Amino acid sequence: MKSDRAQVAHLMRRAGFGATPAELDTLTQEKTYEEIVDDLVNPERFQELDEAYIDRYYSGEPVALHVGKWLFRMVNTLRPLEEKIALFFHHIFPVAWGKSEHGPSLYTEIAMFRRVGLSNMGTILLELSRDPAMIFWLDNNENHKDEINENYGRELLELFSMGVGNYTEDDIKAASRAFTGWTFRQPLSLYPNGHYPAEFVFLEDDHDHDSKTFLGETGDFDGGDIIDIIVRQPATARFISRHLCNFFVEDELQVPSWETEPARNEDAIAQLSKVFLETGGDVRAVLKEMFNSDWFKEATIFKKVKSPTELVAGVLKQTGEYNDPVPGIHTFGVTSLNGALSEGPLAIMGQRLMNPPTVEGWHTGHEWIDSGTLSERVGFVESQFRDLSKPGVRDMVERAGSLDDDPSKLVDRCLDLLGSINVSEQTYDSLVAYAKELSSIEKDEEGSVGVHDLLQMTASTVDYQFE
Repeated sequence: MKSDRAQVAHLMRRAGFGATPAELDTLTQEKTYEEIVDDLVNPERFQELDEAYIDRYYSGEPVALHVGKWLFRMVNTLRPLEEKIALFFHHIFPVAWGKSEHGPSLYTEIAMFRRVGLSNMGTILLELSRDPAMIFWLDNNENHKDEINENYGRELLELFSMGVGNYTEDDIKAASRAFTGWTFRQPLSLYPNGHYPAEFVFLEDDHDHDSKTFLGETGDFDGGDIIDIIVRQPATARFISRHLCNFFVEDELQVPSWETEPARNEDAIAQLSKVFLETGGDVRAVLKEMFNSDWFKEATIFKKVKSPTELVAGVLKQTGEYNDPVPGIHTFGVTSLNGALSEGPLAIMGQRLMNPPTVEGWHTGHEWIDSGTLSERVGFVESQFRDLSKPGVRDMVERAGSLDDDPSKLVDRCLDLLGSINVSEQTYDSLVAYAKELSSIEKDEEGSVGVHDLLQMTASTVDYQFE
């Protein structure tokens, strides 16, 4: 083997949505860890999913359908980091369907995150600033040279790039003036004319061309100039690096506390910030540095609570029931096909994809879990692994072995098959005891139901809820 299985499994959970046992076999036998990282951060080496093929099976306007399509991509893509980085930016640059109720613009934004998410931060912020969904979400379409609206300028600095304490109110005003005239052409209504996205428009006559002073620099700045200045700031490098660590490595406190609370790993933030500044904010380079670092490889023991999306997509990938586009994946989303509210597992667990609660995105880490959501999470996993006819479940059961095997080795294999997951000593001992109990029960005609029960029980532990 060219790479360590547990390390690769950890990498694929964090940089994607996990890996099946067969995928881990291939990766570890054919590539070194560093080669796998290089492939992840260069997704263009691998074939894209055929969007037209997906649309043939999942088409229509309701947001739930598009959440389902995104889940299908997460489960089946050969470019997992592309989907993971889109989820990352959807979280830190949130736009909600609930305000605009214009799905096409929101879907276009997610596709934009997928397209530019591994480029440099200047490109990402420029595309964000030109994005009609964001423009409407933060009212920049109401930002005129004679009547400034500061919503986007404020959030660009506070939540999207630098963080509180690294700019002044005058900087907010200057940034807002620079983005005057950045708006969008109103699309045709969804019904009955069709589903058309909005398009970015720059209105020269509505742009403030007067001199502006921003973060100590003065000139006739437009939005692109403001972004260039932002990306050069050490505060931006640190803020984005901390976001990346929070999302990919270790749960942090929520963003509003970052001004006063130190990061979990200040050395890691400094290391990534250095790469950010040296490369002009190259996200691909920063992530490559992260994934190859010792502190990333070691962050495996209960450092992160899986988000609902990571949990659902990871389970669906392991069970294999949506390896092909079959009906039903939209039911994990937010609304039913007829438009009536119908909370699926994602929403009940606290994450309505494409409809984040506020401009701060979702509160993450241990705030994902309370008594109600934990019950839903464990119940979801248990129910998804219950059906032995699912191809992924059947494959894992066949690989697991027999109840006649040593119980400890059998538990070890189940943990490995589920992605080399880590469990506490107490959980491990309980699983071994359960394996012994199952071995004493008379088997059915297939002789494998007991192993299936052990696999299902292992996936249903609280430990499985952690990355």
